[in-house]
Amino acid sequence: MKKVILIILLLIIAISAYFGFNFYKKYYSDNVQKEGFVLIPHHAKFEQILDSIAPFISNKENFKDVALSKNLDKYFKAGRYQIKIGTGNTDLVNMIKAGNQTENTFRIGSFSDVYEMLGKVSKKTEIDSLKFIKDFDEIARKKGLNNAEDLKKYFFVDTYNFFWTVTPEEFFKTFENQYNDFWNDERTSKEQKFGLTRLQIYALASIVFKESGGKPDEMKTIAGLYLNRYKKGMKLQSDPTVIYAMNQQTDFKKPIKRVLNKYLSVSSPYNTYKNAGIPPGPICVVDKNSVDAVLNAEKNNYIFMCADPKNIGFHKFTDNDAEHARNAKEYQDWLDSKNIK
Repeated sequence: MKKVILIILLLIIAISAYFGFNFYKKYYSDNVQKEGFVLIPHHAKFEQILDSIAPFISNKENFKDVALSKNLDKYFKAGRYQIKIGTGNTDLVNMIKAGNQTENTFRIGSFSDVYEMLGKVSKKTEIDSLKFIKDFDEIARKKGLNNAEDLKKYFFVDTYNFFWTVTPEEFFKTFENQYNDFWNDERTSKEQKFGLTRLQIYALASIVFKESGGKPDEMKTIAGLYLNRYKKGMKLQSDPTVIYAMNQQTDFKKPIKRVLNKYLSVSSPYNTYKNAGIPPGPICVVDKNSVDAVLNAEKNNYIFMCADPKNIGFHKFTDNDAEHARNAKEYQDWLDSKNIK
């Protein structure tokens, strides 16, 4: 009798162990065969979720069983989810139900055209690029502006993180908050004493950013130079403004590497060789350093600058037109030697 009872107990233990092992394997053991990211849009069907995650898991049927037992077919959150080796079905399902998605990284560079920037940003979001841009135009109109291009001053060159499900409104709000934080009492006080409008400050900062190549080393010197020209009533004669004016005519599809004399007469309010004063707006997205460089411009006597071929990325500054002519010739000769057109 004792042997029978023992055998029965062993059978029960064996059966329990078998089902326990299978339960654990189905619900908790690693079911990921390769790592990657799964995109689950709003209003996705359950089969879409299964098809999206199938390439990353070893056993689709086990995942499906666990997903159904946890009502993933009824309750899930859209997002970009990272699939990692060592993850079981339960954790995968809970991640999607809880909406624990992984952020995307966006690099906002010195885009000359806001629409180009939005087109690239939208590729890392759920929303179609045309709708993303259309919604930004609407955001601009609500602020009394013409279109999204007029929102350029709100953006700063930097790297940002956003979720794949971010809306245009959420995306812009991040930059609007950053813009408002940047313009604190100290900077606003400097602005009010500066003698330029905020839009003019941004326009000048964009010239400083382009002329400096985004490096802070010479920014304050360059800002001081252009303020000298402006106060003297001289044309700013900044090559990046000519490049911007030319690029506008081709919708930024034919980048210009070298400013030729024939470009200097291009008809555009942004062409500072043809028009006196500061352009009507920034020619690119700027960084915070360039705005601060304008607000804290170096006091100098320079009115000329020219790229230094012996120190790439930097410039020669002078207040002497003859010296500037020699510097300019040296640079043009260098461009010719490198066949840069």
